Amino acid sequence: METILTNIQNKIAEISSLKYVDEDTGQLDYYSPNFPVQFPCCLIDLNDGSFSDIGRDLSKKPVNRQNGALSVRLTLANMKLTNTSFKAPKSQKDAAWNIFGLMKEIHEKLHGFSPDVNCTKMLRKTFSRSKRDDGIQEYTIYYSFEANNV
Repeated sequence: METILTNIQNKIAEISSLKYVDEDTGQLDYYSPNFPVQFPCCLIDLNDGSFSDIGRDLSKKPVNRQNGALSVRLTLANMKLTNTSFKAPKSQKDAAWNIFGLMKEIHEKLHGFSPDVNCTKMLRKTFSRSKRDDGIQEYTIYYSFEANNV
């Protein structure tokens, strides 16, 4: 699993406008003026998995082998410092909406990316917005893939 997380992190880190890419350990869970991240950031979590038995392979450990269907949760966040009202200057609106450009760049990097040699390609499944009262724009994006013979 560590290799999968590292490979996903490295792929996302290719996006130079992201200031912080790390495993999600709850960095945004505590409302604080001093978050332990730089914005914009992307936090990665192997969120969920289900496994099915595929048989035995005496040359591997453990000998009972499985396929895994895994879900990756990405939390994309940015400190929103400008508004997007109709009469706001275009430059302010562009800055406020740049999170959607980051979402697109992440999708271009990850959709179809295989995070390890025994994994299928990652496919985007859903995204949702988290409403916060501290000025942070936060979106959660889910990708799924399968790991074979684990």
